[in-house]
Amino acid sequence: MKKSDLKSIKAPVADELDQFESFFRDSMKTRVPLLDRITYYIVKRKGKQVRPLFVFLTAKMMGEIDQKTYRAAALVELLHTATLVHDDVVDDAFERRGFFSINALWKNKVAVLVGDFLLSRGLLIALEAEDYDLLQILSKAVKNMSEGELLQMEKARQLDIKEDVYFDIIRQKTASLIAAACSAGAASVTDDKELIARLKELGEKIGIAFQIKDDLFDYGESNVGKPRGIDIREKKMTLPLIYALRQVSKKERKQMIRVVKKENKDKKKVNALIQRVKELGGLDYARNVMLDYRKEALQILDELPQGDAAQALKDLVAFVTDREK
Repeated sequence: MKKSDLKSIKAPVADELDQFESFFRDSMKTRVPLLDRITYYIVKRKGKQVRPLFVFLTAKMMGEIDQKTYRAAALVELLHTATLVHDDVVDDAFERRGFFSINALWKNKVAVLVGDFLLSRGLLIALEAEDYDLLQILSKAVKNMSEGELLQMEKARQLDIKEDVYFDIIRQKTASLIAAACSAGAASVTDDKELIARLKELGEKIGIAFQIKDDLFDYGESNVGKPRGIDIREKKMTLPLIYALRQVSKKERKQMIRVVKKENKDKKKVNALIQRVKELGGLDYARNVMLDYRKEALQILDELPQGDAAQALKDLVAFVTDREK
């Protein structure tokens, strides 16, 4: 599959994405000076905006982009940003994408309230326009994301994650928002429930592949400019490790789990564990599972209306699974 850069992927909806920037900025305007400064900072440090891109491309593939599509993209981006702000507080993180986090600059209390504000703005955008279908799609996604995070935290204490539980976690925690972006994009231009459900399935498969790619980064699959083993230090049982634990004796399994549970700050032992996971084929296994999900996503896209937007979505699927950071 040929590699595409994000600029060429965005080309079919480049004008809409440019207009979306001001739409998104306006959606966060407030009469509270402190809040206005913070939301300006949020807009200034925005990332790749991959989720709004999913909204616009799926909408263009299924019909004519209109104001409801812009509201769908704003709703997705506001809720996504709200969860990131809250995540930084929970994780005590002071940096995101090379910028200081909101809690680093304005402390935890302000950050939590900003996250609440962004969440409420997203909900109000949908309510004011009576976009109840979009509201339902995104509310379910936020519920799933919260449940996925809590399930992961619970399992981090017990370290008893099997593969099916792992997929439950990433389906809720990561894939649900990409699924919501794809189905909201479709819902903004069509009332066909079957098509909207199919787009949700597409987004879910892309989201799972996206998360597995993130898991692989933690094992140093690519030089991403950040330390390896962060998931291990945070006691997260990801797919390469889950697979590796199935390949060893009960005694070695206990030793490997002890590193995750009690010796995760020991860099030498964490590196040895990473090397062992590689030797046992954990990375190869996870990479193949990721490619299976990518293939299934592309098969769904082949069933849908073809054109520039469909091709851009295929390239975007490749981009999120071939990316190097």
